[in-house]
Amino acid sequence: MKLETIEVGRIVNAHGIRGEVRVQPRDGDPAFLTRFKTFYMDGKPVVPTAKHVHKSLVLMKFPGVDDMNAALDLKEKKLFIRRADAKLPEGEWFDDELLGLQVHDGETGALLGELVAVDAYPAHKVYTVKGAKTYLIPAVRDAFILSVDMEANRMDVRVWEGMESE
Repeated sequence: MKLETIEVGRIVNAHGIRGEVRVQPRDGDPAFLTRFKTFYMDGKPVVPTAKHVHKSLVLMKFPGVDDMNAALDLKEKKLFIRRADAKLPEGEWFDDELLGLQVHDGETGALLGELVAVDAYPAHKVYTVKGAKTYLIPAVRDAFILSVDMEANRMDVRVWEGMESE
């Protein structure tokens, strides 16, 4: 389903004494977060005055957050972006948008179930599909993921022996 906002990170701590915060990206490259001008926290827009990648985190400075105590007050807050601002290439989606898709066997057309989880592993992501059985499907295009039609709320996959469990 197409979402209006997408969770992209979480403030995990303060950084230094001048009010910077450490943001843990939800997944992917931390540099992705530096592309955005406006974030949403608690439903309100916030525009960082500075942001840069530091190791696997993004350091951000928000207006009105000028010391460590103010930064610590933001700990555990989630950051969102507007989906329209992401400008992902055609045929790419955020993990949250894939949740709830009806997953079908690409060869038989049979409904396998609903995509309920996306887990990241070093090699690739794995989709968990629950129906009469549970399927763990590697998120590899053409090999396992044959097509995704967001308008029809449908994903077609190639199922191999051993992907299903009771």
